Amino acid sequence: MQVLPYGSWPSPVDATLAASHDGRPEYVGFVGDEVWWTAPRPAEQGRRTLVRRRADGTQESVLPAPWNVRSRVVEYGGHPWAGVLREGRPLVVFVHFTDQRLYRYEQGVPPRPLTPLSPVGGGLRWAEPQVSPAGDEVWCVLEEFTGGVPTDVRRVLAAVPLDGSAADDRAAVRELTDDRRRFVTGARLSPDGRRAAWLAWDHPRMPWDGTEVIVADVTDDGNLSGARVVAGGPGESIAQVDWARPPQDAGATAPTAEDGLLYTSDRSGWWNLYRDHRPLCPRDEEFGGALWKLGQRWFAPLDGGLVAVVHGRGATALGVLDPESAELVDAAGPWTEFAPTLAVRGGRVVAVAGSPRSAYEVVELDTATGRARVIGAAHEDAVDPAHYPEPRIRTFTGPDGRDVHAHVYPPHHPGHAAPDHELPPYVVWVHGGPTDRATLVLDLEIAYFTSRGLGVAVVDYGGSTGYGREYRERLREQWGVVDVEDCAAVALALAEEGTADRRRLAVRGGSAGGWTAAVSLTRTDVYACATIRYPVLDLTAWATGETHDFESRYPDGLVGPPDDVPARYAQRSPIEHADRITVPFLLLQGLDDVICPPAQCERFLARLAGRALPHAYLAFEGEGHGFRRTATMARALEAELSLYAQVFGLCPPGIPRLELMR
Repeated sequence: MQVLPYGSWPSPVDATLAASHDGRPEYVGFVGDEVWWTAPRPAEQGRRTLVRRRADGTQESVLPAPWNVRSRVVEYGGHPWAGVLREGRPLVVFVHFTDQRLYRYEQGVPPRPLTPLSPVGGGLRWAEPQVSPAGDEVWCVLEEFTGGVPTDVRRVLAAVPLDGSAADDRAAVRELTDDRRRFVTGARLSPDGRRAAWLAWDHPRMPWDGTEVIVADVTDDGNLSGARVVAGGPGESIAQVDWARPPQDAGATAPTAEDGLLYTSDRSGWWNLYRDHRPLCPRDEEFGGALWKLGQRWFAPLDGGLVAVVHGRGATALGVLDPESAELVDAAGPWTEFAPTLAVRGGRVVAVAGSPRSAYEVVELDTATGRARVIGAAHEDAVDPAHYPEPRIRTFTGPDGRDVHAHVYPPHHPGHAAPDHELPPYVVWVHGGPTDRATLVLDLEIAYFTSRGLGVAVVDYGGSTGYGREYRERLREQWGVVDVEDCAAVALALAEEGTADRRRLAVRGGSAGGWTAAVSLTRTDVYACATIRYPVLDLTAWATGETHDFESRYPDGLVGPPDDVPARYAQRSPIEHADRITVPFLLLQGLDDVICPPAQCERFLARLAGRALPHAYLAFEGEGHGFRRTATMARALEAELSLYAQVFGLCPPGIPRLELMR
């Protein structure tokens, strides 16, 4: 064991390696008996491809570059593809990111468009496609921009002809619902095809605040009629809705309007699963989550009445629930985290799962045998696993004695240690959302730091999901207060217990986490520097027209209605208190970001003009909200480590020096 100061340990995890393993499989589904999913390609301009696992176990990327299977509905997107078998061959429809058109793909034939372009605003966008009961249309969520500002938008359920007749004709797209609801999810059809159910909500609510379940009848001519609200409301979040599959011995009695309705509701304080409005397995844990992307699935009904569920408190597991007995049996395996994407066929359940020793993989559970196995995107160790970070699940005490959950990753290297007298620097990672949470999955970005001798603490501050509605509601009108206090409490606790060096603490976050990092520099003296990624910095402008429609009223709940509490917006906004920042920082921004646009960073930096405050601003062309390209992510990581090296007095070998402006 070689003794070297923290931050100077040589590491096999370089920035390019960490960046090339960013992203995860997503949106699993079946096409016949085959499993398909979308997969990231950071080295190919950050596109996402569609992967097919054949019956013989071989895998292939179905669509070559530049095809990019990704929807921009509500900017964060949603399930972007669907497939069926036609004469034994796959017929797949998908959304192409560049033009947001829906395309039809059949093997051996170039994809051809099914939907038209629109010159208005952001155009026409699509999510959650599914082939209609009659088989001649694709039912989707349609998002249509009607004006020149981001909030001039309408969303409906729509039917697109599969024959391509709408490719140049907007009038050929049938609208199945009206646009009285600001937001809708895709329709889920009952097993008999007679009913459809979907979620809806309106400004100023976000889907984790309050949603409603709408049920309608499917008419013989393929329309929806008699739409009515059957569950939910302004103070009840329903994260997903579907229909139970009847038991094998079910009689032929015609179902009533809501028989077999399944949904996850937080009416008890936790997202629990309900059937016909009755709880199936009441627990103080989550069977749902924050609906940031349309088509996220935390449960999937199986033939015979069983239900596959992703559930947990904090970390998640995959289980099979028997609604009749409330018995819940979890799949055995090494995985500690399951993503909100599920697909089922017969007794097969396909999910995406990871662990602290493995990145996200495509996993299949055979409910007949209880056996779970990796079937796609199998993790391969890019370096010796001895270099992987080792999380410690911790609960800290925040202000007023409240619990603050965190994952702490101490510096770790199999061949190096620091001098006995030295305490390590630590970086507090602040997740986005703010209704996100830390996951127990191998992240080579964390390994990039820990293997060099820097600790990382990922904080699930008040407002995070995974711990019930009360924990989530701690941030109501307290954004910029509770999140900042909770992160500071974790950082200071690590220092006070002798885990971290009090003089070498940093904070790092992106999006809402970038906001928290920036506010932390104006409201606390805890950190010696910060990395701020695609943040909210000018809260007043962001809440009054500078962001997209989905989040345009989000601050109403996080801070308060702007017209009612304008002083609160100015009081918390980093741009209004830039003069209070006295420590170096790195600002990272995508120039194509429409959620937290570059103008936020530019105005913030203008407020600092003339001050001798060390800082750097890196803006990346072709990147939006969250970085996807290998080169961008590698450059950002190296810049971040260089900042810490300069501020903390570290000597990481082989890292380009970041030039700090003064």
